[in-house]
Amino acid sequence: MSNSKKTFALAAVIAALSACGGGGGGGGGGNATGPIYGGPVPDTISGTVSFQGAPLSGVTVTAFQTNTNSVYGTTTTDASGNYSFANIATGGNVTENLQFWPSKAGYAFYPALPGGHANYLWNSAPQNWYLNSGIALTRAGYNGQFTNPDGGSPIDFTVINFMATSGLTITGANFTAYDGSNPTLKLAATGQSTSYAAGDDAALHKGVAWPAVRFVDNGDGTVADKLTGLTWLKNADCLTPAVWATAVAEVNQLASGSCGLSDGSSAGQWRMPNLGELESIIDVSAANPAVTSGSPFTNIANGIYWSATTYWGGEEGSPNAWSIRMADGRYMNDTSSDVKATAVNGVWAVKGSGGGVVTLQSTGAYVPYAPNDDGTVQAGASLPFPRMHDNGNGTVTDMATGLVWLKQANCIQGSWTSALAAVSALASGQCGLSDGSAAGAWRMPNRNELQSLSDRALNNHADYFSESFTSGNASIASQPAVFSNFVQFQYYWTSTTDAAATDEAWTVFSCDFGVYDMAKSASGYSLAVR
Repeated sequence: MSNSKKTFALAAVIAALSACGGGGGGGGGGNATGPIYGGPVPDTISGTVSFQGAPLSGVTVTAFQTNTNSVYGTTTTDASGNYSFANIATGGNVTENLQFWPSKAGYAFYPALPGGHANYLWNSAPQNWYLNSGIALTRAGYNGQFTNPDGGSPIDFTVINFMATSGLTITGANFTAYDGSNPTLKLAATGQSTSYAAGDDAALHKGVAWPAVRFVDNGDGTVADKLTGLTWLKNADCLTPAVWATAVAEVNQLASGSCGLSDGSSAGQWRMPNLGELESIIDVSAANPAVTSGSPFTNIANGIYWSATTYWGGEEGSPNAWSIRMADGRYMNDTSSDVKATAVNGVWAVKGSGGGVVTLQSTGAYVPYAPNDDGTVQAGASLPFPRMHDNGNGTVTDMATGLVWLKQANCIQGSWTSALAAVSALASGQCGLSDGSAAGAWRMPNRNELQSLSDRALNNHADYFSESFTSGNASIASQPAVFSNFVQFQYYWTSTTDAAATDEAWTVFSCDFGVYDMAKSASGYSLAVR
């Protein structure tokens, strides 16, 4: 085997270990000298950490060495927010792989790195990645660095990945900090227009309001969504229903001249929508189909449409992909309609990356399973890490949305109406709260708000949310549980009524975070938000 092939094979193995249980990347430290595997020419990497446009000092930047699954070094940003690592080992028999991430109490971070993950190369299943050269950003698993009660829930960081080669000097490896006051996105309103109980979705109208005219016919076979900035294929039934891989390929081949298009688009510009994009087109006040009445779309079927999001987007993958039933907006997970290889579902096409009133969040999926799928494109606002901040008073703040959540996730249970009332009456002194909140400050989350907690790289949300991750390395911080007692295999209410059956409300299932309808008279749990 040639040296280049050996490097590729070992890099793929290293990546698999880092994602599935070993750690996530590796690196040189602030004053670390001398190569681990030999090699005479060191690399350097530097960047700046900023918060709301100003430098952020006192941030610990960790360099993790994936080759040895150990911390290679740490450094701290100076008064100008700058950090650097010099004398990073290069050469030897194994190309050294490093990953860098920042940490500071009260903040979440995301790499501000031009080019995204574009320099990554991918091999065949199990879809391990390696970096050709230089730097890129990725999500990486660090399960091997932590112990947690069930040992199975993943913990992923968003990191700058660096493949050390002889004499590289990398600048601009920057990070942006968030503390909840500068969220990465603002959630759109759901579209619910009729109120069915005090404190429900339509009564409170939370979220960014829709433009007076949301969908605009461009006159070229496309429809512009002024809320999200996405452009959709006008004819929602032109592409042939197919199994998932065929559906992805069909959309990738779409171009001007077919399906009524005269927009000048070429093959590769269109994609199958990810789950968040497909969800965004749902109008919960409508049914049959659940898309705004009077919109310029044609031939929207009431059946099931594929998304480009694999059911669990981690390295292990899944034979299923997320899909939504357009009759009412229900997510499909029934062992038949979401199986990639056998289910034949509708195919819609979307293009664009934003520019609307709101920016959709990325799904969190990061592994590609087909060209131009969710793991490849990763469209939407990225998820900072650590995303949730424990405020120490019974609440947690989501750094991505700025929403504040009740930490105790098993405190409120009952029918939809009784849960709405309990949330509205919630105040400091109840459910572990010591935040000084008064009755009326809290609400039951609407469909968009509760769904915003999802991360499609997780295979079990309830498991992850309730886990405390204890670090085995003094240089890596432990992570407390996001919520207390997020109940497994239970439905959590949203304040949004199912327009197709108004005696039902939309819920989110605690484990897969799919959106399913349930009779309002049934018993479910509720989170509270403000």
